[in-house]
Amino acid sequence: MAGWVYIMASGPYGTLYVGVTSDIAFRAWQHREGTGSVFCKRYGVTRLVHYEAFEDISNAIHREKRIKTWPRKWKIRLIEQTNPTWKDLYETLNC
Repeated sequence: MAGWVYIMASGPYGTLYVGVTSDIAFRAWQHREGTGSVFCKRYGVTRLVHYEAFEDISNAIHREKRIKTWPRKWKIRLIEQTNPTWKDLYETLNC
């Protein structure tokens, strides 16, 4: 089963949320609608700024756990490697 690791943000350099899912489009939609997590709703974390695909969900879970332990600066660097303008990538998912 496929899996995705993703990072949501409240805006450029704002509050970050790292998650894992088997359905990136639906999960990102949930966060945008305020139903994805209490944390995201509370802090306005609605912008999908990074995602990575994995062929196996267990690999995605492993990657998510590693990223969650990283310092904030490393997470920002990861986002900016592929999304330097912090564009909301939700529209690129072809949902």
